[in-house]
This record gives sequence, C-alpha cells and structure tokens, in this order.
Amino acid sequence: MLETIVRFFQEGGPFMYPIAVVLALGLAITLERFIFLASVGRKNRVTFERAILPLLQKRDYQRAMKAASHSNSAIGSIMGAGLGRLVSNSRREDIEYAMEEGLMEVLPRLEKRTQYLATLANIATLLGLLGTIIGLISAFTAVAAADPAQKASLLSESISVAMNTTAFGLMSAIPLLMFHALLQTRTNEIVDSFEMAGVKLLNLVSEPTPSRASGAVA
Repeated sequence: MLETIVRFFQEGGPFMYPIAVVLALGLAITLERFIFLASVGRKNRVTFERAILPLLQKRDYQRAMKAASHSNSAIGSIMGAGLGRLVSNSRREDIEYAMEEGLMEVLPRLEKRTQYLATLANIATLLGLLGTIIGLISAFTAVAAADPAQKASLLSESISVAMNTTAFGLMSAIPLLMFHALLQTRTNEIVDSFEMAGVKLLNLVSEPTPSRASGAVA
C-alpha cells in the first residue's frame, strides 16, 4: 500500500509537491480551528450555565455583569456588554444593540482562517489541472519524436501519468471542502448559541417575575 502511494506520488511529476504543501496547510488550519471552536463552545457552556444564567434568574444583574466581565469566554464578552447597559437602566433596544456589537467583535475570531480552506481547495484543484496540462504537453512532444510503432503505447502511458496530478488535486480538495463546511456549521451553531443567550437575557428583563427556565449554550 505504501509503495503504491509513493509510486503514485513520484509518477505525478513536480506539481505533486505544491499540492501536498497545500493539503498539509489546509489540514493544519482545520485541526487548529476544530480545537479552537471546541474550546470556545466548552467555555461558553460553563460560563453561561454555571455563572451567568443562575444570577440572571435571581435578577442579580450586578453580579452577573461581574461574572461576565471576569470571564475570558466569548459569551462573557457579549453578555457583559448587554448587562452593562441593563445595569445603567438603558432601554431594551440599547441592550440588544450592545450585545449585537459584542457579537460583531467576537465573530471575526470565530471565522478566522476558515475561509482559507475553500481557497486552498480551489488552489489544489487548479494545481492538479495545471500539472496535467503541462504533463500532456510534454507527452505529446515526446510522442512526436518517438518511433511510430511505439506512439500509441507511449502516449497512453504518458497521459495516465499526467492525470495523476488531477487525481491528487481532487483528493486534496474534496476533504478540504468538507472540513470547510463542517467548520462553517460549527461556527454557525456557536453564533446561534450567542443569539439564544441574548434572547434569554432580554426575556428575563421583560418578565415581571424571575424565570425558572434553564437553557444550554453550544
């Protein structure tokens, strides 16, 4: 199996190496983003469920704001902005705007480098096609000077080798696009959890009595 992979890589020509670099870079970004988003989701759950939500249900907004401001989580930053307006007796609209502003500050960190995966997938595909085209040009040039009896076999062999770069480019691009979609989905889930937490805060503020509802943040 390993020998087959090595032979496939060697027969693909020089364009196999930049495609491999693109694939390695994409996998590194994917791993870093998955770890980061998992950490953000875990911190959000702990901060909101254990520190902020119980205080909100008790209508202890001062302590809830302190808990949010002392937290290093994204949800703490967003809720802290809204609670700051709430403590200063701002209108509901002002609280909502403050949380939206906090979300806009957090969102770039969540989406950071994720878009590179789609770009790297396109680059891998294009490098594969370019390698194949250059390989075909070289193949036809070599066949033109070859013995007529060997032209058919030489041409088919050269085309088979040249197509290796396209195959490797697609093999690299497909998982990168899949990882890009998965990271986008996970990012959207986290953003939805921010919005849900903001709605819970606004609903608790609007209720005449403390709410006994509980919820979870992704």
